[in-house]
Amino acid sequence: MRKISFRFFFVWLLGISLLFLSGCWSRREIEDLGITVGLALDKGDVTQVEQKLKEHGGGYPKKDKITVTYQVVNPQAAGGEGKGGASQQRPYTNISETGDSMLQNTREISLRRDRPITGGHFKIIVIGEDLARTISMQQYLDFFIRDNEFRPSALVFISKGLASKTLELEDPSQIPSFNLLGITDNENRTNRLLPPMPLMKLIGKMHSKSSFLLQNVISADKETKFAGAGVILGKSNKLVGFLNEVELEGLVWITGKGKGGMVKCFDKETGKLLVYEISSMKSKIEPHVIGDNIFFEVKIESKGILSEHWMMKEKAFENEFLKRVEKVTETEVKRLVQETLVKIQKNYQADVAGFGDQLRIKYPKVWDKVKKDWDTTFSKVPVKFSVDVTIKEYGTTGSEKTK
Repeated sequence: MRKISFRFFFVWLLGISLLFLSGCWSRREIEDLGITVGLALDKGDVTQVEQKLKEHGGGYPKKDKITVTYQVVNPQAAGGEGKGGASQQRPYTNISETGDSMLQNTREISLRRDRPITGGHFKIIVIGEDLARTISMQQYLDFFIRDNEFRPSALVFISKGLASKTLELEDPSQIPSFNLLGITDNENRTNRLLPPMPLMKLIGKMHSKSSFLLQNVISADKETKFAGAGVILGKSNKLVGFLNEVELEGLVWITGKGKGGMVKCFDKETGKLLVYEISSMKSKIEPHVIGDNIFFEVKIESKGILSEHWMMKEKAFENEFLKRVEKVTETEVKRLVQETLVKIQKNYQADVAGFGDQLRIKYPKVWDKVKKDWDTTFSKVPVKFSVDVTIKEYGTTGSEKTK
């Protein structure tokens, strides 16, 4: 009798609990979502499609300040297959809207597409040069920071040209936003990549009024490349110029944040090519204060491999030859660093290498006096630097001289 009562009670309890299960009441099929994976922000320029829609009465009160290009995944093309086992459609669609409100631009897409914009899979933002030079980033990025639908982990880039062009690729099988995201993982292959800049980290940079860098993306014939960096001035949060690829290389040596890469140089005696492959690098920025005078010492150290040399008459394993290569490499690194220092100190007057951070840590009272106009002060501060390169490997060749 007790067993029967227990079973009845258990079944009754189970039935009652089912009433409180909501299930997937808010479920939306993936095909019904406008999954946005990338954004391009450019200075306002109404597209041909927008212009034609306006001519047919599809306008609303606005100022054409910013053109936003949304990259939306086409789930059917991305996951489906056509003839020959490959999709016959591109796995993404780019759609642009011009206006003066980020929110309104986003909502306008709901009048043009059956799948409204959703930012849960948001990966990247690319900002065009013309927009970055004229309007503070804090103004047009504020919406994406406030809206909890857009992911703060999204990476931010800048483009020397139209940002919307970086969201196009010739290869129909790739999604451009994912391609840009993937390139950032190649830090161990080159020292011309900056550490990724997520939107969340960028918020702190903008609020602190510190100058900073954004990785530059260029586009040509629907191919993209990371080429240098944009210099953002802390006071205005606007773009003031660019570091080219070589200057960015010098900046990475100053900060010591590189994870790989190479140094190409030439032997002074023979003019032959030498290539030093970086295994590790580190840098120490040491501030000094004497009276009212501030100066810095930068000590750079690196260990690596002699990966390539065209001096066939030399023995790669001989200590004398390796020391010679080390000195040539050190000279080249010093040249890179010196050129970059001139660019950021004299041309842009922007501390994008973290000198001010080190001064703040070691001399907080001095920092309190100079932080208000640090970029200008930094432009006049002497910087000395030293470079120490050690070759720890030279490969498997070089045991005999070429006759």
